[in-house]
Amino acid sequence: MAEYTLRVRRQKPEADDRGPAGPYWEEFEVELDPTLSVLDGLLQAKDRQDGSLGVRCSCRAAICGSCGVKINGQSTLACLTQIGEAQERANRLARETDAGADGDGDGNQPIVVEPMGNMPVIKDLVTDMESTHWKKIRRVTPWLIDDGNPPERERIVPPETMVDITQTIACIQCGACVSSCLSMEADPDFIGPAALAKAYRFVGDPRDVDTEARLNDLAQDPHGIYDCTHCFSCVDACPKGVAPMDQIMRLRRLAGHDHDIDDRNNGRRHETAFVKIIEKKGTLDESLLLQESYAQGIKGKLKPSKAAIKGLLGSLPTAIRGIKTGKMRSLPKLIPGIHPKLPGDAQDHVKRIYKHAEEHREELNLYISGVEDDEPAEVGASAETTVENAEERRDS
Repeated sequence: MAEYTLRVRRQKPEADDRGPAGPYWEEFEVELDPTLSVLDGLLQAKDRQDGSLGVRCSCRAAICGSCGVKINGQSTLACLTQIGEAQERANRLARETDAGADGDGDGNQPIVVEPMGNMPVIKDLVTDMESTHWKKIRRVTPWLIDDGNPPERERIVPPETMVDITQTIACIQCGACVSSCLSMEADPDFIGPAALAKAYRFVGDPRDVDTEARLNDLAQDPHGIYDCTHCFSCVDACPKGVAPMDQIMRLRRLAGHDHDIDDRNNGRRHETAFVKIIEKKGTLDESLLLQESYAQGIKGKLKPSKAAIKGLLGSLPTAIRGIKTGKMRSLPKLIPGIHPKLPGDAQDHVKRIYKHAEEHREELNLYISGVEDDEPAEVGASAETTVENAEERRDS
């Protein structure tokens, strides 16, 4: 048994004799085996010290997704985080930030527990998932749309055609990805990683007949698939390996490449311009990126559309901020057509990477293609082979 200090960010919904409504911090001393979870520590504090402590939980086995919180700044499940590991991280963070003044003299720092981010707090660690998480889940039509002709018994789907969506099916709707999403912090209307991952679960389902409409809807929405900034926070936070950002990228590829959807948000053109510039120059030519995103090719520049002119003018404040912050500080970055070249034959290596990527477009589902101790799946392996390998591991 070991002693730990839980520093909990609490939230009073109403004023009482203990003070006004609002957030405040409170510390609880708990005694647990290091292998037990942070949730066990919270429940011990609630049982022995303050029964009014609000915490949501159910299965205590990382299945229901109820106990999502932020521990030492990371969005996760309280039941999935061992309290000993949380203590080690708290100590490490204190050493890195020279914030050891709050310790107990032995170097043990308080384990900081906060409610999930990007969601209104109801009480203490309990957040309102309905107003943010579930509202956005419903936004993407989270059910199968069939052809309207029900079969006599059931629709038989070959296993290999379902490989692509097993990763998203694993989602337990805990909201950890929503809590950690930086895009949602900047744009609260962003549909979000959980809802978009759920959208891919049905877009990738061979039984769904509304793929085109789903993709067009998510691409045209200014808060849709092109609002993601690739920060990887949702990938790090997900306790089930769903990797929501990967599913968003798959939606983008399907919308732009496979279904040729030209969205009003300029997302597809921006993405295409980015790819072409890197292939040609090896590094990003920011001044050319802006032009190619709105006025592609020579024709587009000689006779830009009204939308292109409007988009270019609207991007000027962003360009000015880039100059002021130093991101576009060198002359080659400011003048179109003048851009430093990669040394030697480095650009040839970049082109070979592009060629390899075009020749190996198979997208293996990492959720079932292997576990940490297994050999990685062979690049280019078929979905059928992946399923067979997964079934062999399951049977063994």
